[in-house]
Amino acid sequence: MSTLVKKVETISSVSISLETLEARVTEVGPSCSMMEIPQLDTSENKMDIDLIGISKSEMNQGHAAVAFMSYTNMSNSSLFSTTISTIKLLSTVVSATLPRTRNTSLTKPVNFTLKHTAELNPDDAVSCMYWKETDWVTDGCTLIETNSTHSVCSCDHLSTFALIMQTKPSESDHLLEVLSMVAEALGLVFLVLALLTFALCRRNPRVFNTARINLCISLLLAHFLFLLTQILLRYKYLQPLKLACAVMAGVLHFLFLSAFVWMFIEALMLFIAVKNLSRPKSKQKELLKWKLLTVVGYIVALFVVGVSAGVVPQGYGSEQCWLKRDKNFIWSFLGPVSFIIASNIILFSLIAISLGYSLVRLNSNVSQIKQTRTVFFKTMAQFVILGCPWILGFFTADSKALEIIFLIFISQQGTFIFIIHCVLSKEVRQEYRKLLGGFQSNFSPTTITEAHTTHGGSTDLHTS
Repeated sequence: MSTLVKKVETISSVSISLETLEARVTEVGPSCSMMEIPQLDTSENKMDIDLIGISKSEMNQGHAAVAFMSYTNMSNSSLFSTTISTIKLLSTVVSATLPRTRNTSLTKPVNFTLKHTAELNPDDAVSCMYWKETDWVTDGCTLIETNSTHSVCSCDHLSTFALIMQTKPSESDHLLEVLSMVAEALGLVFLVLALLTFALCRRNPRVFNTARINLCISLLLAHFLFLLTQILLRYKYLQPLKLACAVMAGVLHFLFLSAFVWMFIEALMLFIAVKNLSRPKSKQKELLKWKLLTVVGYIVALFVVGVSAGVVPQGYGSEQCWLKRDKNFIWSFLGPVSFIIASNIILFSLIAISLGYSLVRLNSNVSQIKQTRTVFFKTMAQFVILGCPWILGFFTADSKALEIIFLIFISQQGTFIFIIHCVLSKEVRQEYRKLLGGFQSNFSPTTITEAHTTHGGSTDLHTS
């Protein structure tokens, strides 16, 4: 379009019509006597711009040019594909620019009249949007009026624009959303039960594990915040609050990453325990070690989030209040997760080799070996169930079935932890039997009768 602009004294206009593009270039010079230029139009769209006012800028010295383009082949183009499946183009894609114009600041908003290319559904929302790197956004654009055939948009900047129709989610999407909320709530219940169980068995070193406790705390906070976010998005409370949405995405990023770090720490401590089966342990050193690991477990995740936010500050706050896919920002989560999954696979392989070597050297009936082997299988099962399903996240975009499987596995992380470390734990079952036995003895008929007799006796004594 810039090659069509020549320095003129009054006004010049050039039109181009190709199979895939219609364009109109208009230029004004310092001797132009018109107060307003004619409307720029193509066969289906129009644009109103104050080109005279722009030319009067001191930097432009009376010269200004505008190019208005309408692309007739972009309705199904992958160039403007988006991650949101519920939006559709309702008009042709148009672009506006000020070629060979020094000061491109607009004196007034630009108005576009766009013809509808599809039937307008009254139940669907229509918005004026512009293309920003990888997605359609509404910043600076508003819908002035609309009817059955045309809509008028007003924008305070020039870019590539289109009329976007956002359709209502399908019935299957609605059911998936409800399923997600129910599954998240159920998983939260079991996470709470697991934490209460660990608190009950805090004196039993076979059950109480600092890494496991922090893993549950991270998952509990992450899934609670995720459920809260889904509820707020469903009732459209978060859509206008972009900063709050971005903050929630950052906190979710931190909590899920810290959960993976704690899974890695648990596997690392198990590896150290297997390597030092025959060595005496120092409780003081172990305590100091856990204090240090507690700090490391959260600092690593905080460092990754801090660097990610510093490098790409606009990377947080997608439509679902998660990480945006712009500039592959999603890899700030997938990268560390992939690294931890690979590291855990290596650690578990080394643990299995060490355990096999220890069983060859020592008597397989040694209790310490048997306990370590049980812990190994439970920790490995926990890693497989909690960590590996995230790999499905790479493939859910093209398969609704994989999306449902991914949703079930991720939302039920607390349920799996409760089953592995509580229901299947002999020590936990013994603690629960003691607790239930205490309740039964306190509320048995004999105990109640004795308490009643004692209370009656004391009353009689007081009376006499």
